[in-house]
Amino acid sequence: MEETVNVSTQEKKRVSPQLENLKNVWRKLRSNYLAMAGGILIIFFIITSFAGPWIVQNDPLAPNVADRLQGPSAEYWFGTDHHGRDIFARIIHGMSITLYIGFTSVFIGMIFGVFFGVISGYYGKKIDAVIMRVMDVLLAFPGILLALGIVAVLGGSINNVIIAISIFSIPVFARIVRGSTLGVRQLEYIDAVRALGASDTRIIFLHILPNIMSPIIVQATLRIATAVLTAAGLSFLGLGAQPPDPEWGAMLAAGRDYMWEYPHITLFPGLAIVAVVLAFNLFGDGVRDALDPKLKT
Repeated sequence: MEETVNVSTQEKKRVSPQLENLKNVWRKLRSNYLAMAGGILIIFFIITSFAGPWIVQNDPLAPNVADRLQGPSAEYWFGTDHHGRDIFARIIHGMSITLYIGFTSVFIGMIFGVFFGVISGYYGKKIDAVIMRVMDVLLAFPGILLALGIVAVLGGSINNVIIAISIFSIPVFARIVRGSTLGVRQLEYIDAVRALGASDTRIIFLHILPNIMSPIIVQATLRIATAVLTAAGLSFLGLGAQPPDPEWGAMLAAGRDYMWEYPHITLFPGLAIVAVVLAFNLFGDGVRDALDPKLKT
């Protein structure tokens, strides 16, 4: 009986530090009101993107010449564009496209970036030199220019935009993960685990990756805002989503000829982009502060 009690007590001691760390992170994040506001906005955007077809009744793609270029009203909350399409309906439907591009492109870039970064930092030497020189070449190009070149070669579409953003996100994650891996690899417990006969795969997945997740999570959260801006920019230039898809950057491009006489055509899509980018930046900054060990008491 005493042995059972001792075992359960040891398990609680083993689990409690992890739970305590999570509680500390949540406590710091909850005390950051701007970060919480950003998180609430992100949840609102995600729910809206899924519930969009049930929220709006008007078809975002169907033109209505009789109601073209109308201002905000009770019938059309955000007004109509030059084809008579409901701008509010197009923004709600376009939210799913924007979030899909942001989350998917960053996730793909994160997977490849983490892989190359861990391999480079763990094995070092020639492997490190080759991988990092390739990443330096990718970082030598501004992100938007690299994305423009990739989309220009592949053609304008949502999937090609995701590929382009993923590619220029890889070196950012790779450099962060490489630096974190170099720091963790030199710790004594890694040498102890290796001396016990653990394989490189086991060491990487069970002992290195769990200890470098904080910068990865922070970078991924902040990177989504960059991905949304880049996707909107490519669509504005005609290299992203193609008409009549209700992508926000494409909506800005379509309404720029009417923006002086009918500013609502570009105002509301622009505000939508600002709101999403601001929400992810605020939440990402809060997550960074909560996970930064230098700020913990």
